[in-house]
Amino acid sequence: MGNDRSGTGAETVSGPGYALLLAAGPVGKQRLMDAAAALPQLAAVSPAALLGTPGGASVVQLVDPVDPQTVLTHLRTAAAHPGPVLVHLAGQLTLDAKQRLPHLALARTTPRTARYTALPWHWLAAELGRRPPGSTVVVADLVADETAWPPLSTAGPSALAAGLTLYGTVAPAPPKRRLATPDYSRAFAGLLRSAAERPPLALLHQRAALEAGLGPGPELLLDGAGVDGAGSIEAYPPPDAAPWAGRTEQSAPLGATGQTGPSGAAGPAGAAGQNGVTGATRAAGPVAASPPPMPSGPPESFRPADQPPVPPALRAPAPPPPGWAPVADPLASTHAAIFEAANAGRHSEAASMAAAWEQEALRTAGPRSDDAIHWLEVRADLSRIAGDPARACELWLAVADARLGNGEPAEHPEVEGAVDRAHHQWQFVADRVRAGALAPLLIELRGRVPGRRPGALEAVRRRAELLRAPARTR
Repeated sequence: MGNDRSGTGAETVSGPGYALLLAAGPVGKQRLMDAAAALPQLAAVSPAALLGTPGGASVVQLVDPVDPQTVLTHLRTAAAHPGPVLVHLAGQLTLDAKQRLPHLALARTTPRTARYTALPWHWLAAELGRRPPGSTVVVADLVADETAWPPLSTAGPSALAAGLTLYGTVAPAPPKRRLATPDYSRAFAGLLRSAAERPPLALLHQRAALEAGLGPGPELLLDGAGVDGAGSIEAYPPPDAAPWAGRTEQSAPLGATGQTGPSGAAGPAGAAGQNGVTGATRAAGPVAASPPPMPSGPPESFRPADQPPVPPALRAPAPPPPGWAPVADPLASTHAAIFEAANAGRHSEAASMAAAWEQEALRTAGPRSDDAIHWLEVRADLSRIAGDPARACELWLAVADARLGNGEPAEHPEVEGAVDRAHHQWQFVADRVRAGALAPLLIELRGRVPGRRPGALEAVRRRAELLRAPARTR
């Protein structure tokens, strides 16, 4: 699950888990959120569901601590735990007056004393960042005061990710004399309590944000996109072309040079121009390389017999009538810049640019809008290029879930295509625990969206059974 590169919440370490539930905020007029209201619902979630660990977990609650050293001690205890770890934070962010770094405000924090009385965010990142990849997740339900919100809203989620797998939300301070409520935490806990199987974190996050009414407002949604080490795995070729290739609708404004995205997210200078993308006539695609080895076991590969058709709305536009000059398409240039970075191995840079555009779509159109779903698709393809099939599978499952939630029929080409791509990527997930965590949702969606290839559902079920069987030792 803070270093989980797949974002599935599936641990790459075994044993009982450990959850630290922290609710904090200044006393008196400086308090911006009723942070403690997040804890009763979270405490009512079974430890196994909260951590995704059938073997159970220890859950520690820390309410309104006074001393940052006390919080640091609890973080170090969590970081030293050998099993999976979840840290949930509810409260408010502020900046210290000297270094202007983000801090989590504690009971005695004031604007002048934040440096000494609040928890530096980089302490949190440093302690949890030392843990094994795939073992930790941070869930945050935060508001940012008048010192922290302007730089955070400009920098976007990457300002807090710092190598963590970070899900949740950061909102600006509420109007005076009002306290924000931890609606995201309540929705997150409610979904865990009602779910028969713990869903992948990206999907759980998406549903919690939707139930909490987040997305159209100014808040930042932290969707796990800032994971570390994204550039450490070689790219491998897709089984098919990116489904959104050739899309021409502009989902958000782009600078005149095509070098920056929303919230000032930078793209490679001159990247679009170097590729010659001046109109909506070309979409960048990934480079070819060798795929990773398939998981051991019987050949249960599901490969769609035919590439799912690209919907008309996403196809390359027809050439302009004679005498018409081509119109520059900012989004095509954006795609070119993003995928040039990805194909050059700069996966973190590509993911950050895509995440910034997704944030813009969430703010302007909402979590299940066409634009937001489009950027989910882009992020899924970036995960594929980065060699992270578990993350790609999870994001394609989220795309399918969102489309079905919007009322699109199971036989719609875009719904079928999303499930087919999730299924295909799932085959490449060699880690048994990650693959097993994704299996129940894939089986559920395959039951609703069987696709056009006979036996697809049975293929998933057979591999899921193999994954549940004890691993063979030699």
